[in-house]
Amino acid sequence: MSKRKVFAVLLVILLLVGITAGCGGTGGSGGSGSSGAAGGTAGTGGSGAAGGAAAAGGSGGAGAAADPGAGASGVGNTVFRIGASGPLTGGAAIYGNSAKNGATIAVKEINALGGIQFELRYEDDEHDQEKAVNAYNTLKDWGVQMSLGTVTTSPGIVVSVESFRDRVFALTPSASAVAVTEGKDNVFQLCFADPNQGSASAQYISDNKLGTKIAVIYKNDDVYSSGIYETFDVSAAELGLEIVSVTTFTEDSQTDFAVQLTDAKNNGADLIFLPMYYTPASLIFQQAKSMDYSPKYFGVDGMDGILTLEGFDTSLAEGVMLLTPFNADSPDARTQNFVAMYREAHGEIPNQFAADGYDCIYAIYEAILADGTITADMSAAEICELLIAQFTTFSFDGITGDGMTWSVSGQVSKSPKGMLIQDGVYVGMD
Repeated sequence: MSKRKVFAVLLVILLLVGITAGCGGTGGSGGSGSSGAAGGTAGTGGSGAAGGAAAAGGSGGAGAAADPGAGASGVGNTVFRIGASGPLTGGAAIYGNSAKNGATIAVKEINALGGIQFELRYEDDEHDQEKAVNAYNTLKDWGVQMSLGTVTTSPGIVVSVESFRDRVFALTPSASAVAVTEGKDNVFQLCFADPNQGSASAQYISDNKLGTKIAVIYKNDDVYSSGIYETFDVSAAELGLEIVSVTTFTEDSQTDFAVQLTDAKNNGADLIFLPMYYTPASLIFQQAKSMDYSPKYFGVDGMDGILTLEGFDTSLAEGVMLLTPFNADSPDARTQNFVAMYREAHGEIPNQFAADGYDCIYAIYEAILADGTITADMSAAEICELLIAQFTTFSFDGITGDGMTWSVSGQVSKSPKGMLIQDGVYVGMD
């Protein structure tokens, strides 16, 4: 073959390779609008089926079909991509699914307005730090532009480090440890920080004269539980509350509370403060009854969800008090609309975690509106700096509180509400 013919053949091959590569770059299911978002109205391409399942709150799988390059750079996006992780399976799944469900409702409402469009994707982290980091990396590959962080505290501590490094703005609904936001200017909390829960609980118990001799049972290998206890202890001393018993448990010993309850009973405690999640609390209620011991109980936001715990006798929680930012019985029109939508979709009354997830989406939405320059084709880093400026200056009214503001440390300022479990439902105490 002559040199001229060889050159012609090579030229044809190069042209064919170039054409093939170009088709591969646009022929996938990714890019803007490859999924239908939570509300099914987002985007300009795709049918909203394969990717839409994960976009509406699924974990992994179908949602990964979205083009990871589009969100990473922001170029070409017409829909804001919001990512999050939480325990969607396992012992803490009530928290993760509630937050996801609440956020999904907010996304559907916003997308239906026809202006700003959101695509929401949740990954299952099973309340595990390593899995939470893996979930974050999956969302990063997907093209996350802003985040709801994690639902639970321990995973939130490690994931917030990743968000800070990558300059992805994060607003967590319920990861409440100070370590989640500390030293990270782009990580914010919609929930009360642990120290605030401890001090607010002591103040509420004191103001309402709920107990004269107080016992505390807390989980000493959990930053959430121990963090709340530490500030409760300091505030209780300042307020003159008498603490007669302080006992602890760990992840490995949270099935038998006989020692803790016996100590509280022998010391005459008429109120037990329980800064913990609902699973160990449910066992404490059961075992106290078997001991014929019936003190008052006062819990924190981690207790919310106990009424929907599978197999739990809700009569054991009768009279339990807790502080929460959300009251499903509130006559507020926004709250009642949310409760009605949640009950229609999920067949139950939403808890505080669902309300927090809902408010997170709306807080981000209103911050974008207030800024006026943020667009979906921006990179995560560009959006991050603009949202930081808004969250440290604006005020937000949500269903978990009016006039919410955020400090530069990322902590929210809002008022807690006292709740009482009565006849199997939450009733406002204020």
